[in-house]
Amino acid sequence: QVQLVESGGGLVQAGGSLRLSCAASGSIFSINAMGWYRQAPGKQRELVATITSSGSANYADSVKGRFTISRDNARNTVYLQMNSLRPEDTNVYYCNANIRTIWVVSTYWGQGTQVTVSS
Repeated sequence: QVQLVESGGGLVQAGGSLRLSCAASGSIFSINAMGWYRQAPGKQRELVATITSSGSANYADSVKGRFTISRDNARNTVYLQMNSLRPEDTNVYYCNANIRTIWVVSTYWGQGTQVTVSS
């Protein structure tokens, strides 16, 4: 059994910062790519940023230069540092990880954490 647990969401004023964390736990053999996605009500989930096991990052154009994804492989944790937040960044943020257990490789999702940016 594998779980992803997110933390760090909340309410912040425009221009402010938040740091999201997502820790993976369970019967983990190794973790490949990890990432963050976001979803607004009635809209499709969209990619925010991903990071490979070696640390290569990829960002959505809308967050480039403002958000930074990083990971701590020893702690099975991925982070999203969000700076210069805008009202349009308001969403539920989900972490995602491609994880190898001793039985299978599969993609797992966290439960989501709300980020609200006020203008």
